[in-house]
Amino acid sequence: MSSTFHPERRPVLLLTGAGGMLGTMFRQRMPSIYDMHACDHDALDITNAEQVGEVVLRLRPQVIVNCAAFARVDACETSRDLAFLVNGEGPGILARAAREAGAVLVHISTDYVFDGCKKQPYVEDDDTAPLSVYGLSKLRGEQAIRESGLERYFIVRTSWLYGPGGGNFVETIIRLAQEREELRIVADQIGCPTYTRDLVLAIYRLLDAPRRLDPVPGKSPYGTYHFSDDGQCSWFEFAEVIVALLRQHGSEPAVKRILPIRTEDYPLPAARPSWSVLSKAKYRQVTGARVSHWRESLKDYFEARFT
Repeated sequence: MSSTFHPERRPVLLLTGAGGMLGTMFRQRMPSIYDMHACDHDALDITNAEQVGEVVLRLRPQVIVNCAAFARVDACETSRDLAFLVNGEGPGILARAAREAGAVLVHISTDYVFDGCKKQPYVEDDDTAPLSVYGLSKLRGEQAIRESGLERYFIVRTSWLYGPGGGNFVETIIRLAQEREELRIVADQIGCPTYTRDLVLAIYRLLDAPRRLDPVPGKSPYGTYHFSDDGQCSWFEFAEVIVALLRQHGSEPAVKRILPIRTEDYPLPAARPSWSVLSKAKYRQVTGARVSHWRESLKDYFEARFT
C-alpha cells in the first residue's frame, strides 16, 4: 500500500505526542501546507501496534512526525521497562506502519545517546555510548527505525529543548528565580539549548529537502540529522542569561546569587554527558538554512512569553 499525492489536496501529516511540549509547538507553527492530524497519548498510543495500524490505514498520511516519548530522564532510571517500551519499541512500530503506508517518518531523538567524551561537536556518525536508561532507550528507538525496512525517515537528534506547553529548564529557572535568593547551577556540563519553534522549522525544511535533492543522483536526504540552536553553553551560563532576560522584561526576581557547581555536587539518578554539543553541518548542507544562536532564540522566547 502506498500513499498517493493529489495536487488538489494538502498532504496528510500524522503527529503523535501532540500534547507534549514539542507537539504543542508543531500544532502552532507547522506550515498549513499540511493537513495535520494531531494525536495525544489518549488518541494514539504508539506502543499499540494494532491501534497505530488502524489510524495509519484510516488517515493514509504522507508524513508521520513522532513527538511521543518518555522524556523524564531521571524517572527512566526507575521505569526502565516503560522507557524501552515507549522510546525503544514505539518508534519501530511507527516505522513499520510508515513503510506499509509509503509515508515519511520523522522521529525526534537526543544528544544523550553520546557519552560526552569527545569535547568537539558531535556529528551524526560518531560512536554512540549512552550513560542513562533514557539515552539507551532513545538509541534503541533509532535502531528500531533503521531495522524496520523503512527507507524514507529522518531521525533528528536535538538537545536542551524548551518552549511553551511543557516543563523545561527555562521555565524551571524562571520559577526558582522568583522563589529563592540563591540558585546553584551545574557549570561543567556543556551543550546547546534549542527553542521548539526552531526545531519545528528545521523539520519542515528537512521534509522539503527531498523535493530539491531527489533529482540529484546519489544524494538522498534521508537519514540521521543533528539540530540544536547554534553556539554552546553550560547550564550555569544558560541560567544567568535566563535571569538577565527576566529582569529585562520588568520582573524583579528574588534571586540575588547564581552560583556555579560541579555535577558531583548535584547528584541525580541518571548520568548526563559532560559535553553534548551537536554539529549542524549536515543540516546546513542539506537545507541551506541559517541556524539561530541560542541567545537570539531565547530572547525571542521571552518576547513571545511576556508580550
